[in-house]
Amino acid sequence: MATKLVVLLANTDPDRPVEVGAPLFQAAAAASMDYAVDVVLTGAPGILMKKGVAQALVLKPGSGKTAYDFIKMAKKAGARFWLCAATADLHGLKAADLIPECDGLAAVTEYVAELMDDECRILTF
Repeated sequence: MATKLVVLLANTDPDRPVEVGAPLFQAAAAASMDYAVDVVLTGAPGILMKKGVAQALVLKPGSGKTAYDFIKMAKKAGARFWLCAATADLHGLKAADLIPECDGLAAVTEYVAELMDDECRILTF
């Protein structure tokens, strides 16, 4: 049985808040079930790791719930958040620009190796 889940956000459009909540909620749920969970953000969704972006992204009008609330929920449950290093460069992001919940930058080779591990399952969004 797999013991690790990678939630890969590659095609999630941060300009469409309805797309952002589900992967973050699923990461929180899996982490709360004591699975090791890594959330990897690459491409357009990587901007969610920039300070102020997820905080301003309300997932459902009138709810007051933001993408940042879901990131904090997943982090509290034990999920780790990684920003693709190439994506950080694409967005011009430095370590000081990232939210504190971001565990750091991950090279493509690092997270591809993780994705290929037999103990790992992947959800892509």
